[in-house]
Amino acid sequence: MAAIAAPLEMPTQGFSFENCKRNAFLAGSGFKPPKMTKTGTTICAIVFKDGVVLGADTRSTGGDMVADKNCEKLHYVAPNMYCAGAGTAADCDKTTKNISSQLELHRLNTGRQVPVCTANRIVKQMLFRYQGHIGTYLIIGGVDKYGPHLYEVAAHGSTSKLPFAAMGSGTMPAMSVLEGGWKKDMEEADAKQLVRDAIAAGIFNDMGSGSNVDLVVIKANDNVQYLRGYDKANMKGVRRQKYSYKKGTTEVLTEKVRNITLTEKPGFTVISEDVRPVEVMETS
Repeated sequence: MAAIAAPLEMPTQGFSFENCKRNAFLAGSGFKPPKMTKTGTTICAIVFKDGVVLGADTRSTGGDMVADKNCEKLHYVAPNMYCAGAGTAADCDKTTKNISSQLELHRLNTGRQVPVCTANRIVKQMLFRYQGHIGTYLIIGGVDKYGPHLYEVAAHGSTSKLPFAAMGSGTMPAMSVLEGGWKKDMEEADAKQLVRDAIAAGIFNDMGSGSNVDLVVIKANDNVQYLRGYDKANMKGVRRQKYSYKKGTTEVLTEKVRNITLTEKPGFTVISEDVRPVEVMETS
């Protein structure tokens, strides 16, 4: 006779703290908690008179190493929208492609241009479900029938609508430039220069940001300019001539001789040590 399956229990509403005791036990047993990964990026955006300008640096880091000197951090979302991404590169790419496909289906179903607030709502609802475990920090910018819009989206799903924004490890120097130079109804040329200066401030003051400056200018009627390599803020210097020094240029003042013996454990024991000055240095 077949056993009767027990009915599934609905999970309790609200936040669950079942793993708190487990985590405390593991920490007390010597297990180290996972560390937050510091990501290096400088992204920013501003609203100007006719649209929005987004900017980003092009350095991709993996820990302390530069993985890519010319990566793309400005992602296509819709014909009238782009977003600048900071955080984990794989999460940013996957999230923006997922949102872009959903917005394209929305546009095909409705036959109308997608409002920027729609993209913001879809992104924040998805990120909130994962409670920050998707390391995606976005600045969404675009122009719809209501005008230019700029949204800042954090990995936990919190969002803010702002006239200018900066995110990433180079936020502080970039924001100082934006706060000092932004004004309402800026011209396009002034807006591009301000974003360029903000990204350059992040490049020169943050070790995780570097290389070039990319810009995207979005105006009404799906008018988008993707300015790849807009400015090379951190160019490598050129060696003008070869520098060679003859042997013996740097004088050796003293030399030290040690008589050692190896021990059973890894290491050695110094038996005697002799330090004597070098009177004549052989340079032949």
